[in-house]
Amino acid sequence: MNKLCFFSIGSGSSGNCYYLGTHEYGFLIDAGVGVRTIKKELKEHNLSFENIWGVFITHDHTDHIKSVGSLGEKYHLPIYLTAEMQRGINKNYRVTEKLTSCCKFFKKGEHIYLRDFLIQSFPVSHDASDSVGYSFIYGDQHFVIATDLGYIGKEAADHIIKANYLIIEANYDENMLKNGSYPYQLKQRVRSHTGHLCNDHTAKFLADNYNPNLTHVFLCHLSQENNTPELAFKTVNDALAAKGITLEILTPLERTTTSPFYEFKEYNEQ
Repeated sequence: MNKLCFFSIGSGSSGNCYYLGTHEYGFLIDAGVGVRTIKKELKEHNLSFENIWGVFITHDHTDHIKSVGSLGEKYHLPIYLTAEMQRGINKNYRVTEKLTSCCKFFKKGEHIYLRDFLIQSFPVSHDASDSVGYSFIYGDQHFVIATDLGYIGKEAADHIIKANYLIIEANYDENMLKNGSYPYQLKQRVRSHTGHLCNDHTAKFLADNYNPNLTHVFLCHLSQENNTPELAFKTVNDALAAKGITLEILTPLERTTTSPFYEFKEYNEQ
């Protein structure tokens, strides 16, 4: 079976990790949950941990890298990241197994070919050692992830508007953040250009830059304190509906539980 498949193992400040691939092999995007959880959820979907071809890291904050040391150094999975990310990870005291032999370094924009996939990273603006999003191209299908970014810059936008399937951040509702319990400095950090995307910014970008080939949007990294799944969905859905846009799937990803398992199209050459 060579259909493109996706599911989320976790999405939020408690831990981020996604599976993307086929029924035969695939990749993890980020490793912010425990190895035991990853193995369990893969098995639940009849996927083999031994057929994970690599882990692609978006940035070096703990909720994205909790188990990356074990995955790379103990289980010998290739870890795809920039040199700046590795340095940041190895300075993180919460990562007990430091990354050495498992690293597969790339430069932003470089093409990586693995089996039937072409993977390309792009820069995003976030307050980490280094931060990227990814385009996974599988035949004529484009799967894009853009998480933890303070704003959508040109290079990120160029990838997002080509997506058929998109994971994009909708971290906070502006009013909930404004009236919430976060200290002033933390509120400023969240809403800064190196912070996170709010529901309104994500909604406006998707409505203003709609690509008719976009069928699935997964809203990720929703704040526990400053957002709700219902509010994120409504904000984006209302903005799309105002322009007559209907998607096949628009859904917030669960923060601490797995999403449904999504099957897309089979591999077709571009």
